[in-house]
Amino acid sequence: MVWILWLYLFNTFFMLIVAIREVRRPAKALNWLTICLILPVIGFGLYLSTSNPVRIRRERLTSPHNESDTLPNSFSRSASVIAHALRHLTVHGLRAGRVQVLTNGIETYEKLIESLQNAQKTIDLEYFIYRDDQIGRRITDLLIERAAAGVRIRFVRDGWGSRKFPRTQIIRMMDAGIECRTVFPMRFPWVLSNWNYRDHCKIVVIDGKEAFTGGINVGYEYTGLKPNVGFWRDTHVRIVGEAAVDLQAVFDAHWNIASPERRKTRTRWNTKVEGTRKPIQGPRHISQNIAPSGRTALSGWSTEWGAELGTINGNDVDTVPSTEALQKAYVQTLEGNPGIPTQVIRQAYFICVTQAAQTIDITTPYFVPDADIIMAIKTAVARGVRVRLLVPRQVDLSTVIVGAASRTYYGELLEAGVHIYLYNKGVLHAKLMIIDGEIAEVGAANYDMRSFRLDYEVCEVLYSADVARELTEQFERDLTDSVPLRMEDLLRRSRSQRILDQGARLLSPLL
Repeated sequence: MVWILWLYLFNTFFMLIVAIREVRRPAKALNWLTICLILPVIGFGLYLSTSNPVRIRRERLTSPHNESDTLPNSFSRSASVIAHALRHLTVHGLRAGRVQVLTNGIETYEKLIESLQNAQKTIDLEYFIYRDDQIGRRITDLLIERAAAGVRIRFVRDGWGSRKFPRTQIIRMMDAGIECRTVFPMRFPWVLSNWNYRDHCKIVVIDGKEAFTGGINVGYEYTGLKPNVGFWRDTHVRIVGEAAVDLQAVFDAHWNIASPERRKTRTRWNTKVEGTRKPIQGPRHISQNIAPSGRTALSGWSTEWGAELGTINGNDVDTVPSTEALQKAYVQTLEGNPGIPTQVIRQAYFICVTQAAQTIDITTPYFVPDADIIMAIKTAVARGVRVRLLVPRQVDLSTVIVGAASRTYYGELLEAGVHIYLYNKGVLHAKLMIIDGEIAEVGAANYDMRSFRLDYEVCEVLYSADVARELTEQFERDLTDSVPLRMEDLLRRSRSQRILDQGARLLSPLL
């Protein structure tokens, strides 16, 4: 029985280490202490594997003395206050640019492919998920073609989100001259210490003056046409002008921490694209490469989606969007970095909510905030701000715990006067916030502790009444495909469902 005493002493020592290391985050410390009690010694090993990074960038991507230019006087007081408060959190302050709102996968891929085809000097891509399907192969082939044309291309993927991307495709890209790297690959030593830290960004920068970012990865499901997935609702933005420089800086920082891909053996792939390879077609023929058999025109996509594709519906897809689709905006770029104490994304959300004067509209697929964000939302309602929250009605099996934890927050928000809507049409993956009709936040970050503390994230704060209007119009369309959540709906949950939800809530600091 002596071993039991030694086990107790060792486990107590390990628990003290956890408590000391997490003293600034009591909720997280309590969760890990509970795990260590239930799983002696093993729990401490799990803690180390998720909270002890080997190689992680620890500096913030901004200068503490950075001073942004102020917004013009035509903006409201809330916009000016938010822009001023965020200035020290941004990459390089306030930038002028033009912004195009993209509200579905087809529209985003059409514009992205067109821009990639027009690249002259450089293309930088960074994705959490990059699949080798109809969409991924289309873009991969295009990148190889542009590399053969002399464009310098750098490709970064996340080691977990893109773990299924084939090695053969990486070799093809490298043989074509594309530089490939992986953030925290799933191999030693990263798999032991950094597997819980992920690169959740979706960034493409072209020639240093045009950029794409938002919630859309590279995968067929984002088109909304994948049979076993169904309709997919997402939001992306295209940024043109000096504001794209900040996303370039974010990409460069992530490139520096990523691990270069290396060949293990000599390959048989040609180092250049074969001259007999079929030329990659222009936007008119994109659907021939990525649509299921039987669909040979982009109009087939539009027909399948019907009226939902208002952005494409009946338009000539060969027509390059006019400059009217690009709205003038002031842009602030923020990067979430798990290696620094400041939770940049969380702090930005808190500032935006607390400074709103009239309206707040939030769309998010994962809603597991901390007590400060909840209090900020409830306080905003108390000040007379109309707050609307749009979340998914159904979650997939991979996010069932997150969905259960989310439900535990809805009761107090409804009681405080927040309007909550459950999206009922399909998959809701958009991440955005609209404030006072002239401020918008669009990016890849969710309202959960993973996005706030564990992931590399990026988001854009956009100051433009036109951009905010477009996003609000889409928000209103989404509400027509949603059902309002009532307090009686929560009260009708079974006892077992309530117990499951409360149990998931205990894990919220780790989600």
